[in-house]
Amino acid sequence: MDFTLSPEHNLLRDTVRKFAQNEIAPYVREWDRNQTYDPDLLRKMGEVGLLGVCLPAKYGGADLDYIALGIACEELERVDSAPRTAMSVHVGLNSLALLQWATPEQKQRFLAPQARGEKIAAFALTEPNAGSDPASMQAYAVRDGDSYVLNGEKTWISLADVADHFLLFAKTDREAAHRGITAFVVERRFPGVRTVPIHGKLGVRSGDTGSVALENVRVPLENRIGAEGEGFKIAMSALDKGRYTVASGAVGTIIACLEASVAYANERKAFGVPIGKKELVQQMIARMAQSRDIGRLLCYQVGWMMNQGMRTTREVSLAKWTNCDAAFQAANDAIEIHGAYGYCDEFPVERYFRNARGPVIYEGTREIHQIVQAEYALGYREDKPGGPMLPGWPFSDDA
Repeated sequence: MDFTLSPEHNLLRDTVRKFAQNEIAPYVREWDRNQTYDPDLLRKMGEVGLLGVCLPAKYGGADLDYIALGIACEELERVDSAPRTAMSVHVGLNSLALLQWATPEQKQRFLAPQARGEKIAAFALTEPNAGSDPASMQAYAVRDGDSYVLNGEKTWISLADVADHFLLFAKTDREAAHRGITAFVVERRFPGVRTVPIHGKLGVRSGDTGSVALENVRVPLENRIGAEGEGFKIAMSALDKGRYTVASGAVGTIIACLEASVAYANERKAFGVPIGKKELVQQMIARMAQSRDIGRLLCYQVGWMMNQGMRTTREVSLAKWTNCDAAFQAANDAIEIHGAYGYCDEFPVERYFRNARGPVIYEGTREIHQIVQAEYALGYREDKPGGPMLPGWPFSDDA
């Protein structure tokens, strides 16, 4: 297991860093204050290849590996969480799920335009009364000839107002709990699809979030992903990939907090010396550096395993839980170091703190991941084979 980054990895890091500094950093404070989303940002990310970073070239991708995806997410969140969230949803939750589960025809139809940023993709699993317990979802689909008729509501859906496609989950057997869930690609153009934005969020204010309402939406059979009843497997495998992007992004938040705190601690003086000379400040700085390195290693392990075509459910759960908790702690410490200045948006650490709270909740709460890790350790949970695996890297001709 070699974690030495390749020249391609380093070139990608430089490319994403420059993109984030030029296209995001100058505007993020205004976007956050006004709670506005820039609809052109994803198109620009597509133009520089970020939306197809780890997809095969035959589907419009850059043919880079899964570690490259983690690097891209880290660099985006180093500037702001909203673009990384968009990357997580579009690539991690949607495109990689289609790469694993869709038919060759579906991959060509959906993945290629998504990789180029011509079509924006979202993931719709959560409902008003079904978050950590997807088996209790109320959205349902009824087969009617060569199509399905879908009804229900999804909420807390990132990119809800701008997405062209939703990888959406509904019950085809309402009595079968998680075994009755089926996956569909629901297109915005279908009659009966309606989205409503969610305003007043604590963090990620420059990201688009909303609800998706389905009223007698007719979805053609060729838009079903996998077989009837495979939706739960598809959703859980998608979350493995999404959690990897969230964990990688959390490292970016830790780095941003560390950089801001080091700069401030070396500049600000108290009692005649820079506050960086104070041992309690050093303790917080050291904790951030520790979290940065641990977090990166956890993500590199997951990325390496994905490159081998291995299942990563336990490892990515650990990375997501560990890194998101560490990012929130780093942001809290960064505010402490900045003192009163950390409590206003004159410095970015206030935004880092608000943004870092959401990832502790979404894509599996802290408590869910603690249970997952305990069940693996206790022997109550094991990974059983089932369904196609995400193709390893380098990609083969049939990926």
